[in-house]
Parts: sequence; C-alpha cells; structure tokens
Amino acid sequence: MKLRVGVVGLGAAWESRHKQALRALSDRFEVRAICEQVSHRATQAAREFNASSVDGFRALTRREDVDAVLMLSRQWYGALPIFAACDEGKAIYCATGLDLDVAEARNVKQRVEQSGVAFMAEFPRRHAPATVRLKELIATRLGSPRLLFCHTRVPADEPNGTRGLQAAYRKERNDLVELVDWCRYVVGREPTSVMGLTHSSAADGKKDYQMMSLDFALHAPGTGATAQISCGRYMPAAWHEAVAFRPPAALQVACENGIAFIDLPTSLVWFDRAGRHQESLDSERPVGEMLLAQFHRSVTSLVRNTASLEDAYRALHVALAAQQSHVEGRRVPLEF
Repeated sequence: MKLRVGVVGLGAAWESRHKQALRALSDRFEVRAICEQVSHRATQAAREFNASSVDGFRALTRREDVDAVLMLSRQWYGALPIFAACDEGKAIYCATGLDLDVAEARNVKQRVEQSGVAFMAEFPRRHAPATVRLKELIATRLGSPRLLFCHTRVPADEPNGTRGLQAAYRKERNDLVELVDWCRYVVGREPTSVMGLTHSSAADGKKDYQMMSLDFALHAPGTGATAQISCGRYMPAAWHEAVAFRPPAALQVACENGIAFIDLPTSLVWFDRAGRHQESLDSERPVGEMLLAQFHRSVTSLVRNTASLEDAYRALHVALAAQQSHVEGRRVPLEF
C-alpha cells in the first residue's frame, strides 16, 4: 500500500535525510502536498515531487488525497499541525520533538490517543546501525550497562535577536530529549530520578552548558545504571579548529563485561577481555529510510502502536524534571 503524504515544514534534515528517504521509498510513499512558511522553498520542493504547494497546514490536513502528515519542522506552528491531523484522522510522523511543557505534552498525548491515529516520533539515534549493534552486544557479550556518558558539543552561533536565541534553546532542549530517550533505550529501563544543572555565561547570562544525571535504580539509589547527559555550546562557531578538536564520543557505555564507544551513525568500537573490536556498519540502510519504513508499517498495520508517543512524552518529562532540579537544587524523583 502506498501512503499519500503531506509535508509540514522543510526542516534542517530535509536535504540530508527526508528528501532522500522519500525518493528511495517511492514505492511506499507519494508526496501530494507541501506546506512551508518560506513559499519559494515549498514551491521548489513540491516541483521536485510533482506535488502541490499548500498555504497553511490546516488546508493540507483537510485534503482528501493526504493519508498521513510528515511534520518535519516546528517553525511557528507548535503542536497545532498535530491537533489538525488528529481532527482529520490523519497519521502523524513527528520529526520536530515535543517542545512543550508537561501539561501541553500531556494534552498532545491525550488528543492523539483519543483520535486513534498512528503516531511516530522520530528518534534517529535509536535506529542508527551503531545503536542496533550495541543492543545486540549488550544481550550477548557486554552484559548490562552500568554507566553511560552521553555528550554533545555544538558551536555557539550568534542568534539574531530574542527569537533566534529562543530557537537555539528549543533545539538544544529537543536534542537533550532525544539523548534522554537514547539512554532509556540502551538501558532498557525507566530512570527513577534526575539531577540537573544549567550553567550560564557570566558575561551575557546565556545558557552555555546543560547537564543531567539519570539514576536507573533497581532498588536503592545508585544500585542500577547511571547516565550522565550533557550538551555544551560554549565554543564560538568561528573557532573552527577548537570546535573540531577531540570531540567526545557521542555515547560511552560501561557494561558488566566490557565498554563500548559510539559515534553516529555507524562507528562502534568496543573492548572486552579479548581486546579491541572495531566493526564496520557502513553497509547498513540509511537511518532516514529505516524510520520512514517503520512509520509505513505502523500506519498500514492492523495493530496500532503508540509506543513512540509514550517514549517522546517520557523523555520530555525527564528533561523538564532536570530543569526543575536545577531550580530547586535537589534530585527530582520521576513518576510516569
């Protein structure tokens, strides 16, 4: 079955991931309409897919020739396209993250569940070949994770005005939410508490580093896995050599019987008593194709799967609890 889709927003990954994946999966997807706040981008993308350029996400979701909505950029819409798709009974692929507070995220979750539509949140790190292989090694060779160190370092661009700064902070929070989900997925359990810390520059007060510690306690605190997640944007974008100098591994996992280092999407190096193992995963299918293929299965399947919606909601809940922890200066218990 070929899904007829409408695209809402051409995000930063359109050229590198989504456009290529839609072309590769042309036997499963047909792009019928594109909505983008920059009109000439919408017109150009629509021409490439022989689709229509549509003014407004509501007009797109109401089209009878659209079965599913691919929400690829947040832009100014927020959660409104999700609500519109729910109202029209259209499946939703969300690549933007739920940049909402807990109450708003709970409202989105309830609306999707009540509508009965298929929903999939895009978590590329989960489905990267290196992560898939790591999960296999945890089950067969490395044993249960004990410590996880998950770091990302991005250039500190100079945003244009307050709106640009807010957009940068939203992207950073969305990145942290996905890192939380990544650690949850690797450990295979829910965290029980979180401690958060945010550092701001003394010169201008802008946030330049965020860190959180997740405790996956089995019984008493500290008896399960612990994950340290951080996102730093303290190096000016103009310092090209410094930004590229010795970047930390995207994920380091110390397990019962060894340790693994991941750099996405395909680099995995792991160590056990036998020594070093480096695996080549370049032949795997691109992540964008795997994600859209999974979305196609979830829409066409007779069994409704809302797991990714629950995952997105829980990861956002953890990230917001980390902010609460920083404000209150204490470790915050997590209850879902």
